[in-house]
Amino acid sequence: MFEALGNKLQDILDRVGRESKLTEAQVKATMREIRMALLEADVNFNTAKDFVARVSEKAVGQEVQGSLSAGQTIVKLVHDELIETLGGESKQPTLKNDGNVWFMVGLQGAGKTTSTGKLAAFYKGKGRRVLLVAADTQRPAARDQLEVLSKQVGVPVLKVNDGETPQETKGRLDEYLKKDFRDLVIVDTAGRLQIDEALMDQLADLKAELAPTETLLVVDAMTGQEALNVARVFDERVSLSGLIITKMDGDARGGAALSARSVTGKPIYFAGTSEKLAGLEPFYPDRVAGRILGMGDVLGLIERAEQADLKAMEVKKPGEFDLEDLLLQLRQIRKMGPLGDLLKLIPGMSRALPEGFNVDEAQIQRIDAMISSMTLKERHNPKIIDGRRRKRIAAGSGVEVQDINRLLKMHEQMKDMMKMLQRFSGPGGKGMGPGMKPPRLPNNPPRGR
Repeated sequence: MFEALGNKLQDILDRVGRESKLTEAQVKATMREIRMALLEADVNFNTAKDFVARVSEKAVGQEVQGSLSAGQTIVKLVHDELIETLGGESKQPTLKNDGNVWFMVGLQGAGKTTSTGKLAAFYKGKGRRVLLVAADTQRPAARDQLEVLSKQVGVPVLKVNDGETPQETKGRLDEYLKKDFRDLVIVDTAGRLQIDEALMDQLADLKAELAPTETLLVVDAMTGQEALNVARVFDERVSLSGLIITKMDGDARGGAALSARSVTGKPIYFAGTSEKLAGLEPFYPDRVAGRILGMGDVLGLIERAEQADLKAMEVKKPGEFDLEDLLLQLRQIRKMGPLGDLLKLIPGMSRALPEGFNVDEAQIQRIDAMISSMTLKERHNPKIIDGRRRKRIAAGSGVEVQDINRLLKMHEQMKDMMKMLQRFSGPGGKGMGPGMKPPRLPNNPPRGR
């Protein structure tokens, strides 16, 4: 979502970052470019104007003094101001030992019910006893959807009946909690295709009865500035405490997410990053700012590895790296998420990759299928894979024999590269001598790069 904006800001800051001194005219020109980049990314006009004004004020003031050059100072100021615009310090919903009731509101199609299930999975993983309440009294399908999600997560759900009053819902909920203690109740309220008075009246009545400790608005990042108008209306009627931005993995312009905090005054608690139940992440303004400016997100990468519960693999000599090892490593990495997303978390990698670079996840699945179609003996000793075996493996994995040939060739190239890297960078390594070329990466991987 932030790729286009990130590339433009990085281009602008790369130019000024190399300057040891900057005139006031250069600072103004740079700020003008930054403002245009923000507006083209659908950032709210007032947010973009205030952002540039604050950076400009600091850039021409005393805060430029220090060990950094003038260009580096501009980069730092933009980074710091981007963090503040996104919300400053990361905030999370308040959680007590018990009595936590969270109210989920939003328009139909924004991902409210799915986000409710994701929150249940997130906090169940933290040891909370979660209860979901399907409180849409007019749409049975919405209640059924939450019931399906509750079974996937492994938490109970209380479904309201058609036309049930807020008083009846409150009574049923109290009765349930007496029998089965739950320290976090998440209420999925009714959604509509557009804001109307009837919807707001229903929400206000239900909120008055249940007295939630948090009221979370789910907004669709792909709806642009309209999401901010929706947030303002909901805040006026039901008093929001925080936001959840969904579809952050989409390709729409990311202006709504950048503007949400400054326009609504409400913190962004979570960001939806995929359709999966695990696709919900706490929103960290400093990490998002780092990703936008190409600085990566090492902490995010570490957290993904921890959540995937990666097992340490036995370190082998390069010559012993067989196809079984390759398969295990591919599967471990895929637990952490799409490979393209992981690469962008590595500092500097988003700029190092060629424009339009995209990892073909289907290709990784094909490699998995090809190796899985081999016997253990073949995986440990690929040299025994003759023409007859290659035909069998190709038939078993649904690919052509040429794909098997390319996979085996790629594996040999990887082994050669590992040997060379160990020779030059390992203990007692000679390093790169004059006139020596670095090892080449494997080429011609099966069906695409």
